Amino acid sequence: MKYSKIKTGCIDGFKVENILVEIDVNSRSTQQTFKIVGMPSTSVLESEKRVTSAIRNTGFTIPNGSIVANLSPTSMRKDGSHFDLPIAVSLLEASGQIKELSDDYYIFGELGLNGEVRPVSGISLFLMYIKERNQQAKFIIPRGNQGESKFVEKNEVIVIDNLKDIENISLGILDEYSPKYEDIVQPSYNLDFREIKGQIFAKRGIEIAASGFHNVLMRGSPGSGKTMIAKRVPTILPDMTREEIIESTMIYSVAGYMNTIIDKRPFRSPHHTASTASIIGGGAVPKPGEISLAHNGVLFMDEFPEYRTDVIESLRQPLEDGEVTVTRAKSVANFPARFMLIASQNPCPCGYYGDKEIECTCSLNQILNYNRKISGPILDRIDIRIDVPRVKIDELMSKEDGESSEKIKERVSKASQIQIKRQNKLNGKLSNKELKKFAALTEKAEDFLKQAAINLKLTARSVNRVVRISRTIADTFDSKNVEISHVSEALNYRGRKII
Repeated sequence: MKYSKIKTGCIDGFKVENILVEIDVNSRSTQQTFKIVGMPSTSVLESEKRVTSAIRNTGFTIPNGSIVANLSPTSMRKDGSHFDLPIAVSLLEASGQIKELSDDYYIFGELGLNGEVRPVSGISLFLMYIKERNQQAKFIIPRGNQGESKFVEKNEVIVIDNLKDIENISLGILDEYSPKYEDIVQPSYNLDFREIKGQIFAKRGIEIAASGFHNVLMRGSPGSGKTMIAKRVPTILPDMTREEIIESTMIYSVAGYMNTIIDKRPFRSPHHTASTASIIGGGAVPKPGEISLAHNGVLFMDEFPEYRTDVIESLRQPLEDGEVTVTRAKSVANFPARFMLIASQNPCPCGYYGDKEIECTCSLNQILNYNRKISGPILDRIDIRIDVPRVKIDELMSKEDGESSEKIKERVSKASQIQIKRQNKLNGKLSNKELKKFAALTEKAEDFLKQAAINLKLTARSVNRVVRISRTIADTFDSKNVEISHVSEALNYRGRKII
């Protein structure tokens, strides 16, 4: 009887559970069998064929007798091809074909039939989550995933190309398996705000939104520049911090983007026919949706009322809490979803209600039904609403460029740093309790807001949104207190009433 155990992990939503791969070889058995137990999924059961072929094709042998691979704990369903390598290594240890590895190693990798070790999804999450809970942990991963390991110490990671490499590692030959990282190139964009002609009010609103990470709804006729403005928002957002890069990279890794480092603000623009599962996240084994892939960046939803009502309403929790809970029959997963929503819409189905040059052809009922698709609770969660009128021909044909993204970004970054220094987070991410602590409205500004709330019939959530925007506007002027002028400007970003 021969026994071996290897550590690995299994993803459960946006966390990792430690998994122990145990191999038991009973050489006295008269039958040659290989059984994987411990609630494996179909992809894990298929490991048997990949493991046996890889072992034979790399010069090792399959021991005679009955082989049992147990994935512990047995109460959790195991899914993923990354179990191939730990099963194979444990089997080689149990049969005495390689020396026993250190207990500190966690092993991940998919095997080809020829013994090639192929990249797998989730490596960033595996490494960061396990390292946070076990400082002594070391890792053996595919070379194709080496970029994702740059956030842990280099001497704690071994990258391999073939199952045969495990033999050298067991003998203590490690130098040639050290990861090699490419330098991160500073993010560059092909788009620039200088290309936007006119739209002074809209650009000012977007600058405020970027400064405090606020949600925005732009409303205007077709061709007024809403999409152009939205696509350039990432060019003025502050650079990502190391913590944000790690967090976003882990999300993309879980979603299946292998060896991808997210070092610039994500920009996601799902089509309006997208399902709720693709936007929020889901699947039999829950995966991140578009709102999580946009975490720390921008989610652009063009033609907002054209999305299904259930899709729009599903944004309520993420917009309020900055995370989403995906519930399935056998699992519950929480994914980060702190994104900046940029939504755009026409004022009516034909697009020209309120346009000064083209007459609207929609009936009153059509206009009302179109705008009812965006409910009051969703509108309350959108801090800034901007009307984007048609650009005048003189401005459109002007040869002068608008202000560059670089200059706007300087102001945005300065305002953001003021917020980080004061409260360690941006205004758009403050809870209501934190907002009350840091808003610092003057007595006159507070009285002015109270009167405005009565006249405009603002809800409690709307009042908080106005205070939040006012605080950001004050920060753009480097003002310690929120004055009447800041509240007045914030109220201008509530958008005009359609009917």
